[in-house]
Amino acid sequence: MPPKARTDAPIDPIELYKIKRTINFLRDAHGDGTSMVTILIPPHDAVHRMRQKLTDELGTASNIKNRVNRQSVEGAITSAIQKLSQYNVTPPNGLCLFCGTILDKEGKEKKLMMDFEPPRPLHQSLYVCDRRFHVEPLYDLLETNEKFGFIIMDGQGCLYGEVAGDSRRVLHHFSVDLPKKHSKGGQSSIRFARLRVEARHNYVRKVAETATTVFIGSDAEANVTGLILAGSADFKNQLSQSDILDNRLKNIILGILDICYGGEEGFNQAIHMAAPILKDVRMVREQELLNKLFELISTNGACSFGVRETMMAWESSAVDTLILYDELDVYRCTMKDADGNETIQYFTEHQLESKEHLQDESASQMSEKVLLTDWMAENHQTRGVKLEFVTNKSPEGAQFVKGLGGIGALLRFQMCFDNYEAYDDVDDKFDSDFDDFENIV
Repeated sequence: MPPKARTDAPIDPIELYKIKRTINFLRDAHGDGTSMVTILIPPHDAVHRMRQKLTDELGTASNIKNRVNRQSVEGAITSAIQKLSQYNVTPPNGLCLFCGTILDKEGKEKKLMMDFEPPRPLHQSLYVCDRRFHVEPLYDLLETNEKFGFIIMDGQGCLYGEVAGDSRRVLHHFSVDLPKKHSKGGQSSIRFARLRVEARHNYVRKVAETATTVFIGSDAEANVTGLILAGSADFKNQLSQSDILDNRLKNIILGILDICYGGEEGFNQAIHMAAPILKDVRMVREQELLNKLFELISTNGACSFGVRETMMAWESSAVDTLILYDELDVYRCTMKDADGNETIQYFTEHQLESKEHLQDESASQMSEKVLLTDWMAENHQTRGVKLEFVTNKSPEGAQFVKGLGGIGALLRFQMCFDNYEAYDDVDDKFDSDFDDFENIV
């Protein structure tokens, strides 16, 4: 019997980053012909069946008229068959295999072979020979299985939202025009009061009925793990106590929150206030972490932001928690001068392409270039640093990327970067290397 698939196993954040980087690389790769082979084998499928299918495809490939493309396709399929021969059984979560001839940035051909077990079980079998790799099913595997629904209601309308993993999205919203309290007396006041109560009741009814449409799936079960009700008036309490609200949703209410706003602003506030309830949701953890950094910045606490400050703190072993945007466009470059002396400098992709920052009087040559995020993923433990990757999908994440350059740290002790001269003897141009970041931060 094959090993059981790890369906609900959480993905370690650093492993998640590495997997996303791999998938993004495969997504962006392209070839000159149709010799890029994509193979996905679900855990319940036998590897030998795919090998047999590829053997049949090898015979079909001999009919390709273009000689160069035919040889490339046959070579890729043959390589895939040889790689699959190394597997006796399908791994617990299935198997992903990508091979073929791709073009690098200079347009030169390069052979690629990559095989790995996905982080969660594959749900479909796939074989494609194309001019690109088909990685769409792998992105679906990165989605968390846990989703939390939000109902934000006030006197102006109702919003239905969802939080899952590192993302939030609005599912539906509608506006309402409820009658206000009236100052007329006598019979009119009674009539207006009755109309007002009736309008509010109808509003709660509509919210409850729409909630069923939004949060009950085609399998007649709730499509969210839990539900948060939030609002600025008493509507949320009326909704939770209403017989109209579907019991399948009532049973998964995790909290009822008082907030100051409605709409999307209220949605963001509700997510923040629900942090103790949703402490295991990635986006909520990101928001708490970034809010802690923002608070330290505002109070001149033990923190750093921007490449220059943060890497100074890293070299001083002052970093406790390093926070990186998972798509940070900064490279760690090892520069070597004519005497063989090495220095570390940091450049953006734009700076590397312009080459202006690589031309100095010492005639340094670049001996190594690696994305800073990749380097930190492999080396953060050497200094006992906790590494956290964040996205730009939350308001806090977007502010971190746009305002702080996508890099910051919580420090073990406070540092004064204005008077820090540790880099002066190493590289007099250190400050100029970070002009782009200083303009941001």
